[in-house]
Amino acid sequence: MLTPWRLFLCQMALNIFYHIAKASLCLGGQDIFATVRENSPTGEIIANLSINGDPGAGSIRLCLTGENANWFYLEGRTIRLNSSFSRTLDRESRYRIMVEILNENDNMPYFLEDTIQPRYISELLTVNSMVFTVKARDGDGDTITYMTDKSTADASYFRIDLPNSGMVILDKPLDYETKTQLQVVIFAVETATKEKYSTTATVTVNVLDGDDQYPQFQPCAPVYEDGDHNICTNPVYSVNITDTDEDAVLYFSPGPIHAEDGDKDILTPLFYSILSGNENGRFTIDSKTGEISLKQRVENRLLTSSFRLRIMAAQVNDPKKYSVATALVHVVSENRFPPFFNKTVYKGFLIESSSPATLVTTYGNQVLVVQAIDRDFRDGINPKIHYTMQPLTGSNKLYHITQDGIVIAKTDQLRAFDRHILEVIATDEESGETAHASVDIEVLQRGQPVPRSPFGEERLFGDINAGMAGGIAVLVLIVAVTVLFLFIWLAKRRRETRDPADRGAVALGKHPNVEASSPISPRHAL
Repeated sequence: MLTPWRLFLCQMALNIFYHIAKASLCLGGQDIFATVRENSPTGEIIANLSINGDPGAGSIRLCLTGENANWFYLEGRTIRLNSSFSRTLDRESRYRIMVEILNENDNMPYFLEDTIQPRYISELLTVNSMVFTVKARDGDGDTITYMTDKSTADASYFRIDLPNSGMVILDKPLDYETKTQLQVVIFAVETATKEKYSTTATVTVNVLDGDDQYPQFQPCAPVYEDGDHNICTNPVYSVNITDTDEDAVLYFSPGPIHAEDGDKDILTPLFYSILSGNENGRFTIDSKTGEISLKQRVENRLLTSSFRLRIMAAQVNDPKKYSVATALVHVVSENRFPPFFNKTVYKGFLIESSSPATLVTTYGNQVLVVQAIDRDFRDGINPKIHYTMQPLTGSNKLYHITQDGIVIAKTDQLRAFDRHILEVIATDEESGETAHASVDIEVLQRGQPVPRSPFGEERLFGDINAGMAGGIAVLVLIVAVTVLFLFIWLAKRRRETRDPADRGAVALGKHPNVEASSPISPRHAL
């Protein structure tokens, strides 16, 4: 049978175990074990708490809990004895002290630096793929939610499906040729607090070039432009040869024949080949450089006036990625003479008028024709001559020259006494040779006649009366008749005084200065 003393000890043990079990419900922290003498006075220091911050400053609040908490009180970080005259500690008693620290939301979330570093992503990454994952922490242990800033320029490329994951998903195809760098702004926000503290990070995404473009022949001829992205057509290369050319490298225009990988940051090596138009192996192409050579001459340029070659440039590592261009080879006659103008300066006239357009005339009111001559053609007219005109004085918009060499003026924009000097350039489109001439154009007053010749006879006769003009004409006629008779008389005189031997030589068809052959000697006459 238990004595009262033993029963008291058992009761004390149960109380101690009960308090220990209750204290174990506190998560984190550590127990404080302290000793104090019985009958200690009020205010005796029991223990000092080791915590960061000042209690009562708004971020830390301390309190004592438990059945025996009234034996103690807090003073700052110090636990003191709360005894009295009528209540003293008994040495046979042991008390467990538990201090609970209540959390205050005093920490901002922050991103882990290694999760917001610049990223390098291939442009071939498929939509709905994970691009990267960000991670933020909160000192108070609050739950963090992630979201992207939809107001930024590149926001359409990315999205976050699971707000608590920080996983950034590709929402739009990437294109290195359009944009090589993107920026996504991400928010990390507390969701379970009234303050909703947040932080922001900007992640740079560098787009890497992927092998997704086909070769492109140069130069690029844009047909569509959208910012930095251009759609081009392949050029048509052309060259002229003659029926005498053989074993020669061909130099095309625009040239040389050259293609580049459309992926500018990769520039995959290419190889070249002739797909069609190379009858009888007349042409060869360098597979590495694209240089085309003529190996066999053209037998008859009238029967074969041109060749159309289809040139392919394909990637060495993927022949399915290729592009095709056209090369035209024209067979022309041999060019021996360059074009030329028969004048260095052409004179033109215009009458002041309100007409929108007028043909420029020359002396005698004849239509001015500025035409180059090419002696490679029987009639001197080369149909491949192209005329251009540029002003040396005046405006380029006032005059136009046709391909027949006729000059047209915008008369309603010209005034009397204007004078313009223009340069005309004739270019042989086959050989590339050029000829140059000048056109001097004067604008005359209304009613003023166009001069009949460059020497001004009309002005001379315009200053004298008709009688004087007639007398001058008769005088000129008499002088001309006299000179003619004198010439006939001198010619007759020379024939009469000529040596008879000379006359005989002429009659026999020999030149007078040619000596007669020696007579054949009797010994050779058989």
